[in-house]
Amino acid sequence: MLYFHGGAFVGGSLDDAEFAARYFAEYLSALVISVGYSLAPKHPFPAALEDAYRAAKWAQGSGRDIGGDGKRLLAAGHCAGGHIANGLSFVARDRGDVSIAAQALFSPMLDPSMTCLADERAVQSDITPRQCMASYRAYLPQASQRMHPYAAPLESARLAGLPPAFIATARNDVLHVEAETYAAKLIGAGVPTQVMRYSNATHERIAYDPQALEDATRFFERHLEGRAVTVG
Repeated sequence: MLYFHGGAFVGGSLDDAEFAARYFAEYLSALVISVGYSLAPKHPFPAALEDAYRAAKWAQGSGRDIGGDGKRLLAAGHCAGGHIANGLSFVARDRGDVSIAAQALFSPMLDPSMTCLADERAVQSDITPRQCMASYRAYLPQASQRMHPYAAPLESARLAGLPPAFIATARNDVLHVEAETYAAKLIGAGVPTQVMRYSNATHERIAYDPQALEDATRFFERHLEGRAVTVG
């Protein structure tokens, strides 16, 4: 598994990923690699995504040497890390030299146009629309980048062929609507998808939520065992 930390494209570190990465390492039959990546604004799109792709290529080639199986790669991430994990799934599908077996996205940032935000007055979100806008502008400084399918998956008309997805959203997060909208589009495109909203979670805390991590682990286990993945 490649795990990508949060931080809204401009911050975060491997320390932020440690809790979730350690959880997966303990409860999932997988070797977990926590991936650091280039941060904006110094390194705008697609720098972080290409870092993720290089990490996947390395894991695929060196998996057996470090105790894993490079032929079965999983991707997971929180916030901007969820965006990168999802973007990696696009790149892997389109380039054809890396295979992502399944992905888990925790409160991912998926919509640079910010057209699917929840009502800020109705949720007690710990990330604001203003913060999201500043982060997207740092990572996607050119307007044309904000429509690229790897950066704006909600705008993509080509979702078929992406790996099965588990999407965890938080009620107290202005971003939960866009993530759930994306889940619906994946289901419509025939991608096995499970979406769960956690009523007591926030944008930041969902990456530490035991129930969300347990549900993601079960999703990965079902897929790795070759059983059908629940859609709903």
